[in-house]
Amino acid sequence: MGRFNLEVSKPSVTTSTSRTETVNGSHEFMIAGYSLSKGIGIGKYVASDTFMVGGYDWAIYFYPDGKSAEDNSTYVSLFIALASEGTDVRALFELTLLDQSGRERHKVHSHFSRALESGPYTLKYRGSMWGYKRFFKRSALETSDYLKDDCLQIRCCVGVVNSRTEGPKIYCIPLLPSNIGQQFGKLLKSGKGTDVNFEVDGETFSAHKLVLAGRSPVFRAQLYGPMKDLSTQCIKVEDMKGPVFKALLHFMYWDSLPDMEELTGMNPKWASTLMSQHLLAAADRYGLDRLRLLCEAKLCDDVAINTVATTLALAEQHHCFQLKAVCLKFVALPENLRAVMQTDGFEYLKESCPNVLTDLLEYVARINEHSIAMGKQGIEDILDGSDANGRRVKQRLT
Repeated sequence: MGRFNLEVSKPSVTTSTSRTETVNGSHEFMIAGYSLSKGIGIGKYVASDTFMVGGYDWAIYFYPDGKSAEDNSTYVSLFIALASEGTDVRALFELTLLDQSGRERHKVHSHFSRALESGPYTLKYRGSMWGYKRFFKRSALETSDYLKDDCLQIRCCVGVVNSRTEGPKIYCIPLLPSNIGQQFGKLLKSGKGTDVNFEVDGETFSAHKLVLAGRSPVFRAQLYGPMKDLSTQCIKVEDMKGPVFKALLHFMYWDSLPDMEELTGMNPKWASTLMSQHLLAAADRYGLDRLRLLCEAKLCDDVAINTVATTLALAEQHHCFQLKAVCLKFVALPENLRAVMQTDGFEYLKESCPNVLTDLLEYVARINEHSIAMGKQGIEDILDGSDANGRRVKQRLT
């Protein structure tokens, strides 16, 4: 006889969550000229402007002569009212009469700070109110610190209760990653539809005016502004190397950095540093903030003895404050300072950005503040290019 294996599958379990929370908002209502509002009549009020909380309009109602005839104007009344259409709107309330003496002894009636036996208050329709007929005795109010310069200040807080149920998603639609950069990059690579040429250091580069104008405010002004270059057959770009402009175009189309080694034919480390330096200057020149920050981040990662001085000068010239701080901290280290000073880049730094030396002095002094081996004068001698005995030291590249 055959055997049957009866497998009982476990019932599937689904879950959902009901979340109830409040949407909070507040409004401050000043009643200027309180004494003039007295005598308005029992049951008559002055109202605040309406304000919105949780999708509903609300208003504060103040009754100078009280709301109920039986109190015979002994009390002032204060209420918050639903001022827009709504049915069974559930909310928490807080009414506060502000102490204007500066001692913050406010008179507060609140739902928020106490346990609610019956839950939030329900306003059934427009015009429904919550508040107090006997909010404050009028004679006491008029001699209190709540009244100043014939003004009262009232704050009202409303917390509208909303409930929603969250369940599992019943769909899963996979989204493809954005490829707009690849599409524009292929457009540049194909050369189709180009309508502007640039001559850079003996090389010619073709591009699309609309793409350049959309990416760079400087190109936008150059190509479409009132002072636009009338000859777009070939615009000459001064003071820039061809590989740098090529990398600039690559970023503007692909929105990413190119392969620096492939672009320059140099060692990856050197290619990354030198190209990042040149690209940072180009990004600042053409208003490409994202590229500028990418280059700044790369240079922060690639700080080295032989390049830090030129990077520091670049950071100073282009207002890259984080990069400047990283370079100063690196150079100021005792094991780095003399080696950096012997590079050609340090000589360039001294000539182009002499004020940076003052910043460097501060960093060095901070590091050596507890050391008696080197005083400030000794530090200044080193930065001036002298050795420990005051002799001049020839700057050399190591």
